[in-house]
Amino acid sequence: MSLWTEVQDTEFRLFYLDANGVKTRVLEAGEGEPLILLHGTGGHIEAYGKNVKGLAEHFKLYVVDMLGHGYTDKPDKPYGIDTYSDHLLDVINALGYEKVFLSGESLGGWVSAWFAAEHPEYVKAMVLNTPGNVNSDPEVMERLKASTLKAVLEANYENVKTRLEWLMYDKSVVTDELIQVRYDIYTQPSYQKAVHNIVYLQEPEARKQYIWDPSWCGKIQAPTLLAWTDHDPTSTVEQAGPIKDMIPGAELTVINDAGHWPQWEQVEEFNRVIIDFLEPYKD
Repeated sequence: MSLWTEVQDTEFRLFYLDANGVKTRVLEAGEGEPLILLHGTGGHIEAYGKNVKGLAEHFKLYVVDMLGHGYTDKPDKPYGIDTYSDHLLDVINALGYEKVFLSGESLGGWVSAWFAAEHPEYVKAMVLNTPGNVNSDPEVMERLKASTLKAVLEANYENVKTRLEWLMYDKSVVTDELIQVRYDIYTQPSYQKAVHNIVYLQEPEARKQYIWDPSWCGKIQAPTLLAWTDHDPTSTVEQAGPIKDMIPGAELTVINDAGHWPQWEQVEEFNRVIIDFLEPYKD
């Protein structure tokens, strides 16, 4: 199935906006209240390619290439959670919204939670999809860092494929097209330089600044759903419990037969989880 066939009967716009001086790639589709989707480390808009049609039937959907990722600008500085959060704020302001729904996968979930804590007035409700840095397992961090650097600095079909397959429970869903999309992104000269800033958060000292903690999670006011999976390579369902307890009123659901990308492996279930949780909070 081609990414194009996923959206060929959906009206959408792919464009760049100026987010406080950062040229940022955005996909927009649908009508209604705004929902912003954020990908994970090394990700890009296409990570949500299968979800655009279904979610655009319920929301004004925005899928964003995060700072330093995809085809968005790549300033030469370490990308911490606060840096990504600042960029998200600039994107929301550039789009002209005062309140949005958020959903982020992995790094995007971590950033969404941090943003909601720092800027609670902007977030109506959010879904954190297999969020990052749950257990700060040094082995997982090193594996993610090494596989990302290898996929980018030694970019070829097999290395990019291996990086993508690590995300999935069912490896067969990693298509040649997805590999090619990511290969084209990773072989940009600007990305080859930026990758060291992208993996900054895989360093224990860097990560310590943003560890999940009640001191900041307790400031989250938005209704929050944690969407875990039964085969996430970064953390177990049991490890979701402490995060759930840190965020006031947070709920937890589990999507079965999926790894780190439930939005790609279990499309209908993922979309249903997002829609069912966020719909009650629409004006």
